[in-house]
Amino acid sequence: MDHLENVVIIGSGPAGWSAGIYASRAQLSPLLFEGAITAENQAAGTLPMGQLSTTTEIENYPGFPRGQVGGYLDSALDQTRKIMLLPNEGEYLSGPELVELMRQQAINFGTNIISADIIEVDLKERPFKLTDSNGKQYWSKSIIIATGATANYLDLVSVHHFRNRGVSACAVCDGALPRFRNKPIAVIGGGDSAIEEADYLAKFGSKVYIIHRRDQLRASKVMADRAFNNDKIEILWNRVPEEVLGNEESGVTGLILKGTAGQESLTLDVSGVFMAIGHTPNTKFLNGQVELTEKGFIKRIIPFRTNTNVEGVFAAGDVADDYYKQAITAAGTGCMAALDAERFLAATDV
Repeated sequence: MDHLENVVIIGSGPAGWSAGIYASRAQLSPLLFEGAITAENQAAGTLPMGQLSTTTEIENYPGFPRGQVGGYLDSALDQTRKIMLLPNEGEYLSGPELVELMRQQAINFGTNIISADIIEVDLKERPFKLTDSNGKQYWSKSIIIATGATANYLDLVSVHHFRNRGVSACAVCDGALPRFRNKPIAVIGGGDSAIEEADYLAKFGSKVYIIHRRDQLRASKVMADRAFNNDKIEILWNRVPEEVLGNEESGVTGLILKGTAGQESLTLDVSGVFMAIGHTPNTKFLNGQVELTEKGFIKRIIPFRTNTNVEGVFAAGDVADDYYKQAITAAGTGCMAALDAERFLAATDV
């Protein structure tokens, strides 16, 4: 055992960086694995910096109102990181800029960072053993899992081509953007999440189409009634996307739908396509050693705490959240996990 860590944080989204900030301020000298930039991670949608790294304008994160952000970014970020970001001459932070600021803040307080993935953990006894993607092993008294959840996208070339240019998986994140205001929008899915997305988007779009592959919704009756009673929402039954239409200048301009019950193809004029077909929590590396919910998210066993069923292992952010899935809620639970880990270590390391 070369070196024993107080706390290892796995993940580099808002939850991971928030945990790093709080654990560093508690003088725990946290070690954070931010992930590796690999073709495999890119294909899986699990690159470092979490889902914020693929989000455009950030309007709803407290503390960053509209303003000229370029000068602040120049003064706050290390220039070796700044040069990787697109020039910002606008009034809002982008997702990559916000998460870079979080990363820098964690560094400022002393978080140690390794650019590798954790591919295996042994949680049978403390200290816990972790193995990274370079084959190196680490031991830690506690672990904070903040690996997030990957939004599910349809596996179409055009879907991937227009991601963040009209194709999104988060209405709350992107729905108020100018590209969607007073324009028709499509939502793919038929469960409660799809109805929630459509209901939210109806506040901004001129019309919202719910595209569902079956002839009845999977959503609860209460949620289904919400869609049926909204004049702006129209459900297109027995349809699945065949291709997203668009161009380099405007992004998404339309959607081709094929029928699942023998209908001819249909073309819709829409400015956006929102995927509401679920999220996949990034828990594969745990190999069943932490209890999960029925939906596959990490189960937190104590209300309003981040404890898992393994003593000394805590879960923060979207990897344990199948409901809110927002940057601010992820950051909040990252803080909670760091505080929970600090108190656990104070109680056990005597």
